[in-house]
Amino acid sequence: MRRRSSSASLLAAIGGGALAVLVVIPLVALLARAPWSSAADILGEPAHRTALRLSLVVSLWSLVLSVVLGLPIAWLLARVQFPGRTVLRALVTLPMVLPPVVGGVALLVAFGRRGLVGQWLDRWFDVQLAFTTAAAVLAATFVSLPFFVVTVEAALRGVDRRYEDAARTLGARPLTVLRRVTLPAIRGSLAAGAALAWARALGEFGATITFAGSFEGRTQTMPLAINAALDAEPRAAILLSLVLLLIAVVVLSTLRDRWLGSA
Repeated sequence: MRRRSSSASLLAAIGGGALAVLVVIPLVALLARAPWSSAADILGEPAHRTALRLSLVVSLWSLVLSVVLGLPIAWLLARVQFPGRTVLRALVTLPMVLPPVVGGVALLVAFGRRGLVGQWLDRWFDVQLAFTTAAAVLAATFVSLPFFVVTVEAALRGVDRRYEDAARTLGARPLTVLRRVTLPAIRGSLAAGAALAWARALGEFGATITFAGSFEGRTQTMPLAINAALDAEPRAAILLSLVLLLIAVVVLSTLRDRWLGSA
């Protein structure tokens, strides 16, 4: 018992120390160095308000795309047996472990003006995606889509199929079963996946700056504005970082019961 108690105390000390060094101290430093007295003036600057507005626009459009595209993908991975499903799942989740800047380079060489697909979009439809707001949305979707797919796929696998079978036996069509039985059964996971995807899109930096650039009013979202302010206006960078930190805390608090368990 003493050995177990000693081991538990040692692990607790190591874990507490790591948490303090890697999480608590940096957060406390942000709070301590924040220019609270001039917060209203800094957040009220047109460039910062524009960056926040653009971040909301980009992240919300990315959320829409993640849900519209991610739900069929999650259904396919959870319910349909087909050759190469493991490969498809790996491809879907790849952006979760891929360095974002690599994703940005991939998007650029695919959809840039001289890219594999982008050159034809430019030639045939006079559409240029790179370094536009649409490029920022695409970059955010690239990195956030897997979070929605993984969450919803896991939920679909856990649904009791007997309720769906009963609805079909009563004559319900497949879309009716999906709308009236399956989706209500996973509504909590849908909300959790959507929240995680939105939060990831809101904080996206690497793929965005590589594929969309950092142009004020067009592609400069909050993370890019923070990066730009680090040299010219460090106090503003700290305050803007706290805004994104607050959003992250709200998202995690909302998902506490589903992802972190109750305390």
